[in-house]
Amino acid sequence: MRDQIDSKLITALQENAQATAQELAETLGLSASQAARRRQKLEASGVILGYRAELDAAALGLGVQAFVQVQLLNHDPKMTQSFNKLMVSQPEIVSAWAMTGDADLLLRIYSKTLASLNTLIHDILLPHGAVSRVHSQIVMNQIKQDAPLPA
Repeated sequence: MRDQIDSKLITALQENAQATAQELAETLGLSASQAARRRQKLEASGVILGYRAELDAAALGLGVQAFVQVQLLNHDPKMTQSFNKLMVSQPEIVSAWAMTGDADLLLRIYSKTLASLNTLIHDILLPHGAVSRVHSQIVMNQIKQDAPLPA
């Protein structure tokens, strides 16, 4: 069971996943070995899934961010599985969610250009037999960056 110290540890790791056990210990008011054991416990229990570098999309040449809503023709399991595999195979699609409402799926996409986004939508997504329609929204400005999860 998690306690307040675990919550503080989770917050600290979301701010700096490279923090050493000593740095975490100072933040938490624990010894370095206690902080390391708590981190290991959170990793082993699946609360902490892994660690990633936060990257600047623009610096990588990914100048276009879009959200694309996908409406499926039907929910045939084979067609849905096939479309899910297609989405996973496209590196520009960085996340996908199954949704309630008008759209069945919401995709977050990073592309180098509008032309490459257009190609992805019109040459790859729309031709798939599971897709009824897509609705894309281009991000003009990201007001709030992806934030850490509340601990």
